[in-house]
Order: sequence, then C-alpha cells, then structure tokens
Amino acid sequence: MSKFSLLFICLLVYDCLSAMITKTIFSLAASIIKFIFIYLFFLNAYADTVNKKYEPEEKGILALMYHRFEENKYPSTNIKMAVFKKHLELIKNNNFEFFDPKDFEKEFYNVKINKKILITIDDAFLSFYNNAWPVLKKNQIPFILFTSTETIGNKGYMTIDQLKEVESYSFAYLGNHSHSHEYMVEFDFEKYTKDIDKSIDIFKAQFNYNPIFFSYPFGEYSLKQKKYISSNFKFAFGQHSGVIDLNKDPYELPRFPINEKYGDLKRFEFLINLLPLQYNKLFPEDKLVVNNNPPEMTIEFFKEQKNLGQINCFSDEGGSWDNTNINLIENQLKIYFKEKFNFRRGRINCSLNDTDGWRWLGSQFSVNLN
Repeated sequence: MSKFSLLFICLLVYDCLSAMITKTIFSLAASIIKFIFIYLFFLNAYADTVNKKYEPEEKGILALMYHRFEENKYPSTNIKMAVFKKHLELIKNNNFEFFDPKDFEKEFYNVKINKKILITIDDAFLSFYNNAWPVLKKNQIPFILFTSTETIGNKGYMTIDQLKEVESYSFAYLGNHSHSHEYMVEFDFEKYTKDIDKSIDIFKAQFNYNPIFFSYPFGEYSLKQKKYISSNFKFAFGQHSGVIDLNKDPYELPRFPINEKYGDLKRFEFLINLLPLQYNKLFPEDKLVVNNNPPEMTIEFFKEQKNLGQINCFSDEGGSWDNTNINLIENQLKIYFKEKFNFRRGRINCSLNDTDGWRWLGSQFSVNLN
C-alpha cells in the first residue's frame, strides 16, 4: 500500500471518528439541556403546587383523633364504643365520605370540593385492637394508626403481630409516633434526632418501610424539630383543631381531639360540618414559647375571605377558656393574649360564621414553664 493510500485511509478514519465524537458530544449536550428543561419544568410545577392561593370551593379534609376505646378510667383520652359507632353513623348520615390516606399525596394540594373525614388513632393501645378495630374492619373504614416504637408489646399496647395484622389490610395505614413518646420538645436536638432515627430504624426492620405520616407526641414541637420531621416524612399531624385544606402546612396538620368530654353527639355533628378557615401566613412560625410568654400572634388571611369582621377567637390563656383580644386590620388579625399560658400546651381557636357555614382554625403553642 502506498503512503498516499495509507494517508487517505487515515484521514477518512479521522473524519469518521471526528464526526462520531462530535455527534456524541452534541447528543450528550442535547440530553443535558433536555434534562435541565425537564428539571426546571417540574421545579416550576412543584412551586405552583405550594404557591398559596385562596380557593372558595375548598371543603377540606376533617381529621378526627382518637386514643382509647372503652377504657373508661381514662375519660380524657377514651371514647365509649356505643358513642364511637354513633360517630361513624353520623358521618355517613351527613353524606361525608371517609378519606383514604393512600390519596393524601395526590389530593392534598388539590381543591377538595367535597368534605371528607379522616380517622386517626394515636398510641396503638390494645383497646383499639380489641374494640374499634373489629368495627373498622367490618365496615372497611380507612384510618391511620400512629404507634410509638418503644411501647410496642408493652402491657396495654398492641404487639408487633397485631400491628402487622392490621397493616395488612388495604384501608389500614400505620404512622410513626416517635420512639419514646416523651415530652420531646424539651429534648436537645441530638437527643431528639436519635429518638426519631431509632423509630425509623425499627419501622424499617419490622415493616420494611418508614411511614409517610408522623404524629407529634402531645402535639408538641419546635421549629427546628418540625424541620427535621419534614426531612423524614411527607405529612405530620399536631393536636390543634381545624380543617385540613390545600394551604395548610403539611407538617402542622390539624385534628379534632375526640374523647368522652368532647365527643357528645351534638358537638360531634357540629364539628364534622365545619369548613376550613384558610390563611396565607401565621406568625410566629416557631410554636415553642420560652421567654416570650404570652407570645405575639398574627394571622394573615387571604383578601378574598369574606366576613372577617365576624371572626371570634378563644384561648386557654391563664388556665381557662375565654375570649381573646383581637384586632383586625384589613386581612391581618392581631391576637393579644391577656395572660400567660400556665400549662405546657397553650391553645387558641378562631371561628367565623361565613355565608356557607362555620369556618374554624386552631393553633397550639408548646410552652416551656421552667
């Protein structure tokens, strides 16, 4: 083969390789650009889902919180089974559907034009398994059962096998309730994270997953603790009353506590018909009260919310429930607590008799009394 022929072949191979390399580079660059556009699209789409906007058709999800069933020596956390069955009847008679927790991620940021009721149970007491579970199972009523991992199998609590039995049904969901269920708002941050991490490890070891739902023990948390929960769960529930709507913080979801005192049928029928009182912002963001008792509080409502002049607020400042001083300036509500909160949990509820029914929101402070 002549030198010219060899040179020609080399140049031809070079040109082909160059074309292939160039094409590969352009293809890779195009793929990267495409990925960036897709990423920005979904980032923008996500931003749209969390962008707060008043929705007049939003009826919300009303969550109920139960603990014990037919444990009559604990009236503050107990409900009698005859009353519980009446609650389920009233929900059906008012034409409300039971909300299936599997739809939470899909429906949370969507407008819910029909009110739905969510059943939640805290602590996984044995009385739930013996009394309420057969009723819920028979009627296939969906619910979330929150359990603390340290109490599993202890006297008066459900065992691992019982939890696995319940969780095997498609309408039953487990939620994480911490490991120790202590007054965790008093924990230093390292101790807090170790407790949560331990509960996650036990869930993964026993159930092969960590639930997407969390329930704060006693409804107490600091802002720093809430942020840690948000990095490990998709939704978290407190113990303040109110109706879940698409503008609520997914890590401060309200529930109505139900017990012997607050479970009478007349009150129950009133509360399941409540509508969400939507707001844009609520201050302070940190609900832990240390040196600022009583705290300052402001709620910024949406300008589209009508009849704000008829709002009333009640709190348990000073140790008893009473009207709270408020001042409404356009769509901003300033709340002036007259006295200090003298219990470890300070609560405030606001109600509004709107054109289409009563609206309600609640908030809870964790109070350091030391």
